[in-house]
Amino acid sequence: MAKRGKNKQKPAKPLPAQAEQPAVELAAAVDEAVAAVEPMATPAASESEVEVRPSAPVSKRGRDVPRRARDSRSPFLVLADYEQRSLAHVAGLPEQLDAPGLWRGVAYRVGAHRLASGFDEVVEILSMPAVTPIPGAESWMLGVANVRGTLLPVVDLKQFLEGERTVIHESQRVLVVRQSGGDVAVTIDELFGQRSFVEAQGVDLDGVADGRYAHFIDRAYRVNDQAWGVFSLERLTRTPEFRQAAA
Repeated sequence: MAKRGKNKQKPAKPLPAQAEQPAVELAAAVDEAVAAVEPMATPAASESEVEVRPSAPVSKRGRDVPRRARDSRSPFLVLADYEQRSLAHVAGLPEQLDAPGLWRGVAYRVGAHRLASGFDEVVEILSMPAVTPIPGAESWMLGVANVRGTLLPVVDLKQFLEGERTVIHESQRVLVVRQSGGDVAVTIDELFGQRSFVEAQGVDLDGVADGRYAHFIDRAYRVNDQAWGVFSLERLTRTPEFRQAAA
C-alpha cells in the first residue's frame, strides 16, 4: 500500500519581488501612455452635450500625424506622374526624357491601327463592363454600363471609325474618356501601355490617318518599322455625331 501523504501537492513558492517588478513597471507604463493619448471624459457631461470630432491619426509615439491633402487628379494621372518621376532616376533615361519633342501617352490598337492618346485625355482603363443595350441607339452605341454607381455610355470605337463591329473577348479593355456632360467609355482591341516618342521619329500621315481616322490624327511616329498615330480623344468627344448617339 502507498504511504499516505506522499501525493500531496506542494504549495507553489512565491515569486521573488524582483520578478514582479518588471510586470508592475510595464502596467504602469501602459496606463501612462493610455492616459496621455485618450483625453479624460467629463463625468457631468451628458451624451447629447459631448461633441464628436474626427480625431487625427496618431503615430506609435502618441504624436498627431498631419493629414495629407487629397489629390484631385484621377488615379491614372497620379500613376503616370509617379512613373514619370521614377524614370528620372533610372540610369540612361534622363537623357531620353530631355530629348527634343518628347511625347508620352497611352498606346493601344483599334483594328489594324496602332494609336496613342495623351494621359490627360484618359480618365482610367477598365475591363469590359456589363452593358445594357439602348433601344433606338446607333449601332456603334453598345449601351450603358453601371460603373461604381455611375451610368457610363459604352461606344464601339472600331465600328464608329470603320463601320466594322468589334469582337468582344474576355480580356477586352475600354478607355474612359472625359467629355462635357459625363464620361464615356470606348472599346479598344489591344492595350500596349505607355509609350514615348521623340521628334526624330515623326513620319508622314500616309497609311496612318486614312478614312475617318484622318479627322482625329494630326501626327504620327515610326518605331521599329511600326507606325503610331496620335489619336485625339478630346476631338472625338466633340464630334456632333459622336455626342448625338441616340438615333
